Amino acid sequence: MASLCGRLILRNTRREFSTSTPWLGWFSKGPKYLPDPIEHAQGLEKRELLAELSGNDDPFMTKAIIRTDNTKDKPIMVPSAFDSRMIGCICEEDQTYICWMWLHAGAPRRCECGNWFKLQKKTPITAD
Repeated sequence: MASLCGRLILRNTRREFSTSTPWLGWFSKGPKYLPDPIEHAQGLEKRELLAELSGNDDPFMTKAIIRTDNTKDKPIMVPSAFDSRMIGCICEEDQTYICWMWLHAGAPRRCECGNWFKLQKKTPITAD
C-alpha cells in the first residue's frame, strides 16, 4: 500500500518539460523580439555601450599595454582619468608574479626591471 501511494504521488507531481518556444499568439500580433540593450541601458552603462559601437573597445582604459623600448625621456604612457593609478609590470616573460606600483601625475616612475612609466591624462566617461 505504501509503494502504491508513493507511485501515485510521484505520478501526480511530474512536470511537463518542453523545449519549444511558448506561443503567445492569443494576445499579440506578430512576432515578439527582445529589445535592443542600448534602449534599456542608462547612465554609465549606456555610455559604455555607445563607446563600443563607435569603435572604442576599451572605454575604461583597462587593457594591457605592450612594453616598448623606453627611457626616462620617452616613458611608456599609461592613460588615466585620475591623478594616480596603480599599475602592474610583468618584468620577465616567464615571471609568475606582478610587480605592483603607484603611478602619480607628474614625473615618470621606474620599475624594478628598468622600464619607465608616466601617467597620461584622459577624459573619463561620465554618466549625465
